[in-house]
Amino acid sequence: MSNYIEATDDNFESEVLGSEVPVLVDFWAVWCAPCRMIAPIVEELASEKEGRLKVAKVDVDNNPQTAIKYNIRSIPTLLVFKGGNVVDQMVGAVPKSMIESRLEKHMH
Repeated sequence: MSNYIEATDDNFESEVLGSEVPVLVDFWAVWCAPCRMIAPIVEELASEKEGRLKVAKVDVDNNPQTAIKYNIRSIPTLLVFKGGNVVDQMVGAVPKSMIESRLEKHMH
């Protein structure tokens, strides 16, 4: 069982914007090689930070409204939401250590 949620155009507001804890949102697509490279990292973080962080994945091909709303121009893009607002953004296949250090700032 995965510890992340599949966020969609329909549930994004309730799952991400309404979350009590910070949310790491991975904007990705099936055809994107760098997305596949960071997917295991994102999934590990979902397990390791469970309870302190929510992790959501948004397939940009199936959920274009959300991708457009947050101006996603290249993938993978990781957005960190806290209190319904974007508080951090990372673009590309970034290393786990960088993602973790950026997330720690928002998980208090």
